[in-house]
Amino acid sequence: MRSATVVGLLLDLAAIAVLAYGLYFRRHHRRDLLFAYAALNVGIFAVVSLLQAQRVDLAVGFGLFGVLSIIRLRSNEITQGEIAYYFVAIALGLVNGIAADRPLTALFLDAALLGVMYVADHPRLLEGTRHQLVTLDRVHSDPRSLVADLENRLRVPVLRWEVTEVDYVRELMVVDVRYKDSPARLGAAR
Repeated sequence: MRSATVVGLLLDLAAIAVLAYGLYFRRHHRRDLLFAYAALNVGIFAVVSLLQAQRVDLAVGFGLFGVLSIIRLRSNEITQGEIAYYFVAIALGLVNGIAADRPLTALFLDAALLGVMYVADHPRLLEGTRHQLVTLDRVHSDPRSLVADLENRLRVPVLRWEVTEVDYVRELMVVDVRYKDSPARLGAAR
């Protein structure tokens, strides 16, 4: 094994540990995705390292990135934020595999990716903003009555809402609601 590959692997393992354990798990507490992020990242690193060693066109590596992305994005089990972590795990594997012979470049790009994730997903960045799917036991035809019903049920002002499903047979509607939680409720939840 080339020494550059070993250095790249060490950088990659450090970066995925920071992403998966230092950022993601501490903020979101979902163990099942830790394994997925780490395995995917190291797998991408291994494939890209082999492609680099064999001097295979990097388009194959980026094609792999695309195929993995399409397969994983068809799952409904992860949120958009978790998809962002998923892409960064892939990107870290690609960066460290491709730039293994340029460790300072890999280190800089790792730090940039991790820094963006640290800031973009920081709990204080959008503190108090919430998102919830609400299933109502009645169908509102008037938007004002819908907002009044949502605000009454949630006990907070609604910032934005979008009806995602209406079922006239069962008399229900599903609404995607965005709201800013009150300081009293935020304090009670902590």
